[in-house]
Amino acid sequence: MEPRFAFCLLLLFSSERTLAFSASTCTPDVRCSSSGHLAHISAPRRELRPQDLAHSGALQTGDFFGYTGGEASSEVTAEIAESSRKVQPPSGWEQDACCPQEEATDGRSELSLPDYQNDAGSQEKGGDADSNADDARGRRSARGAETWLDLGGEGAHEVSYPDPVEVQLASTTFALAGDTAHNQAMVHWSGQNSSVILMLTKYYDFSSGRVTESSLWRSTDYGTTYEKLNEKVGPKTILSYLYVSPNNKRKIMLLTDPEVESSLLISLDEGASYQKHSLAFDILSLLFHPEQEDWILAYSHDQKLYVSVEFGRRWQLVHDNVVPNRFYWSRLGLDKEQGMIHLEISVSDGRSQYITCKLQNCSEGNKGKPFPGFIIPNSLVVQDEYVFIQVPTGGQSVHYVSYRRHSFYPVKLPKYTLPKDLQIISTDDNQVVAAIQDWHQNDSYNLYMSESRGLFFTLMLENVVSSGGPEGNIMIDLYEVAGIKGVFLSNKVVENQVKTYITYNKGRDWRLLRAPATDLQGKWVDCEQPYCSLHLHLHVSENPYTSGNIVSKETAPGIIIASGVVGPELSTTNVSVFITSDAGNTWKEVFQEEYSVFFLNQGGSLVAIRHTPLPIRHIWLSFDEGRNWDKFSFTSLPLYVDGVLGEPGEDTLIMTIFGHFSHRSEWQLVKIDFRSIFQHRCTSEDYVTWQLDDEGEVCIMGMKRIFQKLRVNARCVKAREQYISQMSDSCPCTAADFECDYGFERQVDGSCTPAFWFVPLATSRDCITGDSFLNSTGYRRALSNNCTEGTLLKYSPRRQKCPSRVPKGLQLFTSEGILVATLYKNVTFLVFLEEGLSSTTSITVDFGDGTAISYVNISSIEDGVKHVYSKVGIYQVSAIASNVLGFDRVTLYLHVTCQLEQVQLSAPSVALRNKVVNFTTTLRPVTVGTVTYYWWFDNKTEPLLSLDGGMSFTFSQEGSHMVTVQASVGNTVHQDHMTVAVYDDFQSHILSFSSNLDDANPGLSEWRSDIGRAVKRSVVQVTGISEDRLLVTVLPGLPTTAEIFIVPEKRHRGGAVGAKRQDREQLSQVLLSALNQDLVQFTLKAGVQVNVYASRLSPAPLVDSSDSSHSSTAIIMLVSVALMGLVVFAIFKFKRKIPGLNTYTAEQPDKEKEVVPTVTSVADTKPEADKATSLDRVDVQLDSKSRGRLSRSRRRKGCKFVHLRRREGVLHGEDGSPVNRAQPTRRPSVVRYHLFGMNAGILSSFFLFLFLVLSALCVSKTNGRKSFFGTSHPAVEPRELETNVLVAG
Repeated sequence: MEPRFAFCLLLLFSSERTLAFSASTCTPDVRCSSSGHLAHISAPRRELRPQDLAHSGALQTGDFFGYTGGEASSEVTAEIAESSRKVQPPSGWEQDACCPQEEATDGRSELSLPDYQNDAGSQEKGGDADSNADDARGRRSARGAETWLDLGGEGAHEVSYPDPVEVQLASTTFALAGDTAHNQAMVHWSGQNSSVILMLTKYYDFSSGRVTESSLWRSTDYGTTYEKLNEKVGPKTILSYLYVSPNNKRKIMLLTDPEVESSLLISLDEGASYQKHSLAFDILSLLFHPEQEDWILAYSHDQKLYVSVEFGRRWQLVHDNVVPNRFYWSRLGLDKEQGMIHLEISVSDGRSQYITCKLQNCSEGNKGKPFPGFIIPNSLVVQDEYVFIQVPTGGQSVHYVSYRRHSFYPVKLPKYTLPKDLQIISTDDNQVVAAIQDWHQNDSYNLYMSESRGLFFTLMLENVVSSGGPEGNIMIDLYEVAGIKGVFLSNKVVENQVKTYITYNKGRDWRLLRAPATDLQGKWVDCEQPYCSLHLHLHVSENPYTSGNIVSKETAPGIIIASGVVGPELSTTNVSVFITSDAGNTWKEVFQEEYSVFFLNQGGSLVAIRHTPLPIRHIWLSFDEGRNWDKFSFTSLPLYVDGVLGEPGEDTLIMTIFGHFSHRSEWQLVKIDFRSIFQHRCTSEDYVTWQLDDEGEVCIMGMKRIFQKLRVNARCVKAREQYISQMSDSCPCTAADFECDYGFERQVDGSCTPAFWFVPLATSRDCITGDSFLNSTGYRRALSNNCTEGTLLKYSPRRQKCPSRVPKGLQLFTSEGILVATLYKNVTFLVFLEEGLSSTTSITVDFGDGTAISYVNISSIEDGVKHVYSKVGIYQVSAIASNVLGFDRVTLYLHVTCQLEQVQLSAPSVALRNKVVNFTTTLRPVTVGTVTYYWWFDNKTEPLLSLDGGMSFTFSQEGSHMVTVQASVGNTVHQDHMTVAVYDDFQSHILSFSSNLDDANPGLSEWRSDIGRAVKRSVVQVTGISEDRLLVTVLPGLPTTAEIFIVPEKRHRGGAVGAKRQDREQLSQVLLSALNQDLVQFTLKAGVQVNVYASRLSPAPLVDSSDSSHSSTAIIMLVSVALMGLVVFAIFKFKRKIPGLNTYTAEQPDKEKEVVPTVTSVADTKPEADKATSLDRVDVQLDSKSRGRLSRSRRRKGCKFVHLRRREGVLHGEDGSPVNRAQPTRRPSVVRYHLFGMNAGILSSFFLFLFLVLSALCVSKTNGRKSFFGTSHPAVEPRELETNVLVAG
């Protein structure tokens, strides 16, 4: 996994103060900081409450409190009573680098009996929590009568407790004088045979959010004494953070408070001297290089990333807009260059990009783009051989992975796993463990494990408990036991109960923990699985600097210490501390209260300190893997413990406890030296072997593993190289060594069968025809499993010849993950093929605009295909993958748009109630691509949607109505609105202006509104018409025109129709009179007068005339014409029976059809061939050779009146249907009539003339302005040309 650098915190409990401590090397039981930054925590100041005396409290998140002054330094040593045997190192045991000699003031380092008088005095002052706890428990006072079974494997025996002898450890105490008000502290111990300890204390003002005071302390004798370095760093310098190089502990970096000055102090000699360097930016976090000790990345508050290759002396900008915590150093052997940086940069809202930069040259030409498209923000994870990103595709988030910096491929999860969240847990052993929250989960995650490439994931464990971390991160209840590969503990939700499970083969098999056989008092524990078992708290405290609930160590394989309960499920009440020394097979209860346990002597010994808000004097030590615990006193006065700092590596056997004697005292740093209780350096005779097993099964993950561990009660000092001893032997492969492969699920009988959605016939993507590949049998061996032979061949993949395959699973999408592109800008298309040999499969990409491009294989377009569109529109983009066996095709529709600048809403400003009003929009530019319109009428919250720029709406109430329209193109939205006045009736006139107004028309709606107000003001002054009765709207375009409306008076809107009409006509006459006399004018500017006229093209008054009566004269004439028509029809019907009526007909055979186009009268100049020579006979024929002509026929029966409208060169009938110009018809017969000596043509002409006159009269009375009743307004679009024609039937 990614290296975790150097600064670990061992923090104990205190309800009053909390301190952040650091060491230089990390252990699995503590939380570490990867940046080298020694973090701190804070808490409000409070006094000891009465309830604190009643029970033990858990650790609260907090920092140092202020305290009063005290002594500078004191050494506490106790005398040895005669009744106690001294324990001293042998005379031949020399101090070495592992256990350096301490320069004590009196040279004494020995055990002593307790000072009971001093103890009693301390209890009188405040009481000792340890003594009170012992009295309450009772069982500790007679440990010699108790026996505990040995928890080891071979050689198990009973261990009896000796008579209780309280001894005091050699210790020294130092008080930090002068820092009474400081409430935060950061501590660093270099370790590695160094005696230097650095401590930064400061006062953080929570009200102002800044550091106002600080002090820097340094010890060179393992914490016996400290020197204050404020004068060396500058008496007025305020320090805020402390950093240490993980590759060279001698290099120290201190940051000043940016509110005062922005600078840093650098020390190259473990803090003995400092050099100050100014900064041009404020540092938010640092990331040290894992190998180069002088290379540092610094992240600033303004999202800029800087780099220094001189340990902070000089800085250079790398890139801006860097996403927080999404920058990583390159790794030698994986990346092309050692000096490369992986970055996630923010491109826009909701989009980021993954780039790589060279260390000191991140110019545009030197940037790399491992993934050509955009990614979801905060999704870049670079960890070991893997790079993970998330890509938006079709509204979903798709996870991609790159193995060893190769191409990215979509992560393959079980088909119907739809992750809401994915967390990378581990990348150890060339395998990825991920926690995924599925679509139906809320407070739990599923664990998945991948193969070596991190591409195909299989289920490891379901419904694992999750919780929120202190910084918004997700905490998964999964704990990897240190020192033994493949052993994990996890808390799982089973039927709404949380239970703890353990696995020894990295998640293939899980089982419940076996509860201890007896409790701490030796009573039998009745606990039967699966109804009852041991359940452990696996996550560390929300405060990352407190000790965790569970502890294990690499140097102490098999030992696990955790807090938990025995019962049906995990709970937070009645919590005890349990320990196992055989990796979880058997457990023993060691404390019935909460204790923090630390490893000492490379894991050969254990130290426990009780959680309590009360002061304590004692710690507990165990030398036999937790079977027995001895009580030691580390101070003469009870101490409120705030934290514990252990030396890195536990080589020097020195520990420092931080705390205070009272709530108002100074901070006390108590140094404990454990060297005197160890007798010699460990030899081979002090070790025994221990074999790992899982309930008796010794072949675990294909190996028998044997470890070396110290004998029980062997009080010897372990050397660092002595705990690495481990032996292993391979086992024959069995079914237990294989897990289900991708697409297969484990059944009840243990077999792996294909899931219903999986087709197991798919071969490797890179399988070349003629070669061979390994075809899965449904099983796969874990990468860390080393079994040999046995059933290896039965479950291993079988080698088969690569078949020729048709391309399948072709995917096409844009790099941005959206289907909208901008005109004249590059669009990158990404093409992926799930099945089919990429090297022999050709790819053709058709961009939909007449351009297509082909590639001989898909490998050549891993960086994407770029294209630029020159026209807006919707393009069908397709990709075809083909080989000799077939092809696969995928299509997407891309919307190419340009930037919308403006939308303008047009509609009549006055409308009739319950009549349709047409609204139109105008865009600038006119062509922008696919536009979606959103319409709001009045105060309605839900809009109406349309894809064109028009909308029809009917207002049902009078008054002013607000209309709003939004035009959306891509990510651009523009809006316009207007007000429409609605009345039951009104009258209007079109106005025109003198030509000088056109020269000043800027085409702005606001200018038109101002001109309208000026016209209205002038009309009111000239005519005396009330201002409430007039509305003026200046219409867009040139020449400038306007429309003035006469609306009903508000208090008379409910009057009679006739009275209202008469009132409007009177006002209209007054208005027209003023306009005709040129009385309406206004001043545009000094010397420029604009006259207003009544336009001659003014349409008829806009009134609702549906209820008006027709002219009585017109009705009488229409009735007369109808009667005359009946007479003519009767004459024609009975023409043969009426005397004096002569009829002559000449029928022509139907020889051909001809097209009858437009209407034109044609005279026939040629005489007919018959003998009829009467002068009153007029012959009119249709010439078959004359296209596009129509003659009037004497056949009156076939005449028909048709009302046609001409629109854009197309004739339309009365019902709106087009009339075909090329409509074929038969050649009509020639018919001649004589009626009482009168030519029938003259008679029909008379009736036609009479009918046209009557029609005109009717239209003049009934036809109102149609633009407000469903047709277009004359000012918006031209009137339709109306034409009346006669068409022969």
